[in-house]
Amino acid sequence: MFRQIEGSYGVAEAVALCRPEVICAYPISPQTHIVEALGEMVKSGALRPCEFINVESEFAAMSVAIGASAAGARAYTATASQGLLYMVEAMYNAAGLGLPVVMTVANRAIGAPINIWNDHSDTMSQRDCGWIQLFAENNTEALDLHIQAFRLGEELSLPVMVCMDGFILTHAYERVNLPTRAQVDAYLPPYEPRQVLDPREPVSIGAMVGPDAFAEVRYLAHAKQMQALELIPQHAAEFRERFGRDSGGLTHCYRCEDAETIVVALGSVLGTIKDTADEMRGDGFRIGVLGITSFRPFPLAAVREALRHARRVVVLEKSLAVGIGGVVSMDVRSALSGIHLHGYTVIAGLGGRPITRASLHKLLREAERDELQPLSFLDLDWNIVHRELEREKQKRRSGPVAENILRDVGPPTAGTG
Repeated sequence: MFRQIEGSYGVAEAVALCRPEVICAYPISPQTHIVEALGEMVKSGALRPCEFINVESEFAAMSVAIGASAAGARAYTATASQGLLYMVEAMYNAAGLGLPVVMTVANRAIGAPINIWNDHSDTMSQRDCGWIQLFAENNTEALDLHIQAFRLGEELSLPVMVCMDGFILTHAYERVNLPTRAQVDAYLPPYEPRQVLDPREPVSIGAMVGPDAFAEVRYLAHAKQMQALELIPQHAAEFRERFGRDSGGLTHCYRCEDAETIVVALGSVLGTIKDTADEMRGDGFRIGVLGITSFRPFPLAAVREALRHARRVVVLEKSLAVGIGGVVSMDVRSALSGIHLHGYTVIAGLGGRPITRASLHKLLREAERDELQPLSFLDLDWNIVHRELEREKQKRRSGPVAENILRDVGPPTAGTG
């Protein structure tokens, strides 16, 4: 059924169709509309049997999800930015215990300074915590990935986060094709936990493991992620057969077959990059786009196959690993081991800065001439940077960087929260 709907409400509808039994969340922008909508469904009786639990923090939200999943319930939560960081200890517990919690992350920058707009800093900080990470390009894919996430997580007994760009997707109204409950029920079987706490058969979970077995436990977590590399494409193929659209999978190639330059990226920026590639193809530039849907586990073989015939690759990242540069590009570099091509990392869109077609045209023309630096920053105002560096050089008590820059450029034009 086609509906013009806000991304957050589309995700809430998709989650509800998956019949969660426990939903727990603490509100934080730009995730709030998702759990508000689910709370309304539970209160009205539209979603039942389901318990919606109001908690006092994001740490509590993940802790409740862990308890619910361990007790045999299908559990869901959502968060963003600092909220994700607040629940990190519990996230490691969910992964280490092998509990198939599904969580939406409405990607948002991490402070300080405070910034409520979109980039991928939050989930990239948790790339090694043991959760599967799936990134949505648009709102239809966002709701489809949630349906697949419950199936995948429960089959492997692993937690899954579905990442969608905050505000860009969560608050955007798009025409999406919502599936029917019958379709979802046919695709997603009832939850059968691999492990469950039962008073009739008491057992401890999360007990201490010493050096004699800890490495084996961690390896098995890795082995499950490797199994996910096989299951994700299978589930996507079955989804396409049942629902009639291509969502999910490990990667998506766009005009890569004859491309000399391929841009690699995640999330909603892929649409803008594809439009730019189409425009530049009209001018004779052979540009392709590789969208990565599964960031964890990382599809090394699929990425290698997609890029192996290109002359150069540009990894466009909405996060920055301070002190080294790219995050995704490090994984791409691993995939290309032994393949000789020009590789560039471009940091873009931090804190919600727009990534425009005009800027991408300029960037990709420089890439075509192999004039890019190995690490570059799209639309960075070097005058502001050099002014602050000079200020710090001239004055020991130069003051907070963010406040100095705000005085130089003026306050932001949008509200904060």
